Amino acid sequence: MGKLRMVASEFETATKVMKNKNASRCTESGGFVLWQMNPDMWYVELAVGGSKVHAGCNGKLVWRHTPWLGAHTAKGPVRPLRRALQGLDPRTTASMFSDAKCIGEKKISGEDCFILKLCADPQTLKARSEGPAEIIRHVLFGYFSQKTGLLVHIEDSHLTRIQSNGGDAVYWETTINSFLEDYRSVEGIMIAHSGRSVVNLFRFGEMAMSHTKTKMEEAWTIEEVAFNVPGLSMDCFIPPADLRSGMIGETCELPQDERGKGAISMASSRSKVAALEKTHDVNVDNMIWKMEI
Repeated sequence: MGKLRMVASEFETATKVMKNKNASRCTESGGFVLWQMNPDMWYVELAVGGSKVHAGCNGKLVWRHTPWLGAHTAKGPVRPLRRALQGLDPRTTASMFSDAKCIGEKKISGEDCFILKLCADPQTLKARSEGPAEIIRHVLFGYFSQKTGLLVHIEDSHLTRIQSNGGDAVYWETTINSFLEDYRSVEGIMIAHSGRSVVNLFRFGEMAMSHTKTKMEEAWTIEEVAFNVPGLSMDCFIPPADLRSGMIGETCELPQDERGKGAISMASSRSKVAALEKTHDVNVDNMIWKMEI
């Protein structure tokens, strides 16, 4: 369970750059709760600025619930949540990078690190593409401390092409750089208790000089970590009853979600769970949920 602060700090077009000069005033605060259970089950609630996003995986399918699409499945194979890879789940992180290629070394925040590279294979990219949206590339770089073996920096690059009927293709490139800090032992497991991410959303295509670039930042702290949580069961990871296959560009009213009441009630008494987005609908969707690998 953690807290976070988010700010849209910069918006750039072909002709001008608009920077947020009053970042402290425009910062949105919120929080998140993440539950996990073997094998491959997870559920997250995230709230910022009065808006809420939740997502989950029951071990067989991944789904999301956003204000602009309601509850919908995420195409492709089961995969972990990126937020869990930000120093919260060392076992999944180690498993993911076990077959990665070491491409060099670099010093990050004073730490000498090995750089490990992962690329989604063409079959996975195809399975995750839907409708007019084709995922062209998804690359992940993990920077692991040579001294401790812990992940201290993770870089995520994601490129999607959206082809409209009869129009030019539009490309969305999402790059996320996350820095993980304050590792502490929780029941013998090293967990990162704070960090920050810088997200760049780059949209280009259609016509010359039509690109836009949005830079957003997030800082988070972890307030509580617990293993073998009493009451957590498979019922907490059941997908919403109104789940459907969501296509990019669809809109619907926000439906009531009745799933996971058991899990939600456990945390609601101790925290005000909140969750994410305000503006840039597709942009923010990419920023948070396209990170699943």
